[in-house]
Amino acid sequence: MMNTSSSPPKPPLNPSEITETLTKILATNTPSTSLTSSISEFIPYLTPGIIHTIISSKTLKSNPQALLNFFKISQTHAPNFVNGSPTTLPSLFVVLQTLFAHNKWSDAKALLLSFIGADTRHRLLRSILHPTRDIPRHSKALYDTAIGAYVKMGYPQLAMIVFRRMKRLRICPKLITCNTLLNSLVKHSSSRSILYSREVINDAILLGVVPNVNMFNIMINGYCLENKFGDAKDLMKKMRESNCLPDNVTYNTLLNALCKKGRLNEVRELLLDMKNQGLFPNRNTYNTLVHGYCQRKGCLTEATHIFDLMTQNNFLPDLWTYNTLVSGLCDEEKIEEAIKLINKMENLKLFPDIITYNTLIDGCFKCKKSSEAIKFLDLMSERGIKRNEVTYNILIKWYCREGDMDKVLETINDMEASGFSPDSVTYNTLIKGHSKVGNLKEALKIMKEMSGRRLKMDTFTLNTILHALCLENKLDEAYEFLKDAKKQGYIIDEVSYGTLMMGYFKNENFEKGMNLWDEMKDKEIVPSVITYNTVIFGLCKSGKMEKAISKLNELLENGLSPDEKTYNTIILGYCWEGDVEKAIQFHNDMVKNKFKPDVYTCNILLHGLCSKGLVEKAFTLFNTWVSNGKTVDLVTYNTLVSCLCKEGRFEDVKELVLEMKEKNLGPDRYTYNAVLGVVNDGGKNEEVEDLMEKMIEWGRFDDLDSSGGVEELDESSGGYSENIDRLCSEGKYRDAMCVFGEVLEKGVALKKSTCINLMCALVKREIRIFASEDPRNGVWITSESLIPVE
Repeated sequence: MMNTSSSPPKPPLNPSEITETLTKILATNTPSTSLTSSISEFIPYLTPGIIHTIISSKTLKSNPQALLNFFKISQTHAPNFVNGSPTTLPSLFVVLQTLFAHNKWSDAKALLLSFIGADTRHRLLRSILHPTRDIPRHSKALYDTAIGAYVKMGYPQLAMIVFRRMKRLRICPKLITCNTLLNSLVKHSSSRSILYSREVINDAILLGVVPNVNMFNIMINGYCLENKFGDAKDLMKKMRESNCLPDNVTYNTLLNALCKKGRLNEVRELLLDMKNQGLFPNRNTYNTLVHGYCQRKGCLTEATHIFDLMTQNNFLPDLWTYNTLVSGLCDEEKIEEAIKLINKMENLKLFPDIITYNTLIDGCFKCKKSSEAIKFLDLMSERGIKRNEVTYNILIKWYCREGDMDKVLETINDMEASGFSPDSVTYNTLIKGHSKVGNLKEALKIMKEMSGRRLKMDTFTLNTILHALCLENKLDEAYEFLKDAKKQGYIIDEVSYGTLMMGYFKNENFEKGMNLWDEMKDKEIVPSVITYNTVIFGLCKSGKMEKAISKLNELLENGLSPDEKTYNTIILGYCWEGDVEKAIQFHNDMVKNKFKPDVYTCNILLHGLCSKGLVEKAFTLFNTWVSNGKTVDLVTYNTLVSCLCKEGRFEDVKELVLEMKEKNLGPDRYTYNAVLGVVNDGGKNEEVEDLMEKMIEWGRFDDLDSSGGVEELDESSGGYSENIDRLCSEGKYRDAMCVFGEVLEKGVALKKSTCINLMCALVKREIRIFASEDPRNGVWITSESLIPVE
C-alpha cells in the first residue's frame, strides 16, 4: 500500500543550495531560540567550508547577532567544527570583524574567551601573529580585545606577546588595554613581571598612548610588590614630569608597602610630602597607617593615635579599622584591651564579623588562654557566624604548637565535615609543625598528600624545607635546593636567603653567610628588618662588632626601624666579646632612641654580668628590673640562681627558688642541675639538701630524660633509606615515592636525611608536572616555547 502521509522534503545536498537556504533563514532575524530548530535538518551536512561561506556572506554583514548565533550553533552541533579547533579559526575572525564593526565589544570578548578556554595549543595566538590568506586583515580592535581576553583567562604572558605584535606593526593600543595588561603583569608571580611592565609603559608612550594617573599607580604598585621602593619614588617624580600628578591612591599604595616593611621613617617623610602637595589623608590612608603601626612591634601607641586622629578629622573608624587595631592588640598580647575595644565597637552598632572573631581566637591562644578562645568559638556559633577556613587553620596552628596531634586530626575532620578542604595553608602548617619537632617522616607524608591533591607548593613550603635542611646541618644541599627552586620558577624571597644565612652563621661559616647576603643584594631582593637581624647576628657571632654597628646604620639609612631583636643581638655581641660595659652603654644609648628593653635584654645583660663575676651588679639589675614592674622569666631566675650557687650564696638561692615557685616559673631541670652542681663540688649541707628535697617534691623534671621520642632505626629501615636515597640521586622520583608508600604501610622508620631528599624530590616532581600542564599557575611561558620567532 502506498504511504500518503505527508513528510518533510529531504534537504538539498548541494553545498551551494545549503548555503543559499541557510543565508536566507539567517537573514530573516530568526531568534536564537528557534534558529536551531529552523536549521536542524541541515546541520549534519555543514562542513567548515560551508559554514565559512555562509558567515562571509555580504548579506549577513549587517546582521551580527544572526552571525554570532549561527557560529555558536555550528560549534555545538556541526561535525568537525569544535570550539578551539583550527577549522573554526577563519570563521571566528570573520564573526569578530563583524562584531567589531557594530561595536559589540562584549560579545567579541566573550567569543574570544570561549575559544581561548578550549584552545590548549594556542592556535589563536599563532593566527594572530601569523595570519593566513583566508583570514581577514587583523584590526586594532582585535589586538586590543585579544590582550584583554588573554589577561582575563590568566595568560598575561600571551597577552604580552600580542602587545609586542602591535608594537612591531606600530599600532597604538587603547589606554585601557595597556592598564589591563600592566595590572595583570605586576600581579603575576614571575621574576620578569617588572621587566615586562616597564616595557609596556615605555612602548605604549612611544606608540602614542597618553598615560594617566591609573597607569602610573599600577606600575608603582608593581614596584611596591617587588619591594623596589626607590623605583616607585622615581616613578612618582616622572609622573609630575608627564603632567600626571600623584593622587591619594598613589600615596596610599606606597604608604601601605612601606608600612608592611616597617619603614616608618619613610612613611613619615611621605606623609609630609603628601601634605606639601595639597593632598589630605582619606579613610584608606588612615586605615593603612593604623595597619602599618599595628604590624610594627612597640608602635601600638602610634596606631592608637592615628585611630583617634581619624575621628577628629571626621572619618569614623569602620569595621576594618577596628579589626586592624584588635589585631595589633592581640599581637602585643593585650587581649583584655582587645575585648574592651570590641565592646566599644558594638556600642557604635558595629558588630564583630568572622575576621574579628578569628583575630580574637588567635590572640587568646597566643596569650595561652585557650579556654577563652573556645568561648569565642561558642559565641560565634550563638550569633550565627560560621567558621571558615581561616578559623580552622588557626585552631590547627595552635594545636600543632601545643603538640596535641589528636586535636589537630579532630579539627581537620570537622573542617572537612563543614565542607572545607584543607588548603595550602593547612598543609604548610602541618609540614612546619612536624619538621619543627624533627618528625620529618610525617612531614614528608603530608607533602605527598599535598602533591596528590594538586595543591601548589609555594615559597612558604620551600622555606620550610630549607629550614629542615639547615636544622640537619645540610647547608650545601640547602644552597643547591635554593638554586634549583629559583630555576624552576619559584619566587625566592628574603626569608629564603635569611634562613640559609642563619644556618651558615650558626655553623660558624661566616664567609658563605655573607656571600649569600651579597648575592641577595645583587638580585635586588630588598632585605627586611628580620634579614638585617640575621646578618647582624652573623657579624656579632664572628666578633665583627664594628661591621655589625655599620649594618645597623645601613638599616636606619634604608628607612627601616630596628626592633628589639636588632638591639638585643648587638648587646649579646658585646657580651660575647666579654665587653659588658659596652653592652650596658649601648643599651643605655638605645633606650634614649625609643628602644624598649624586654625580658631577653635583661637575660643577656644578666648572663654577661654573671659570666664576668659581677654578681652584685647582676643582682642590682635584677632587683631594678623587677621593681620597675618589668617581666622576668624562667631563664632570668636560672641565670641568677646558677651564678649565686657558684658564689655559695644559698640563702639568696633559696629565696629566688621560692619566688620562682610562687610565680609558677619553675624550678626546672636547669635549676636542679645548678643546685646539684654545688653538691657534686662537695658543698652539700642542710640548706642545700632541704632545697633539693623541696624541688623534687614539686616534680618539675619530666624533661630530665632526653632519650625519649627518638625513633630507632633497624636494619630494614637502613635498607629502605639507602634504596630511596639511590633512586633520588638517579632522578627516579616516582620509584622513590613507591618505596616510600611501602615504608608507610609497614610503619618502618626512615633516616631524617632520606625524608629531606624525598621532600626535595616531591617539589621537583610537582614543579615539572605544574610546568607542563598549566602555564597560568606561575611558570612564565616565553614566546619561543609557543610559537616560531617572526
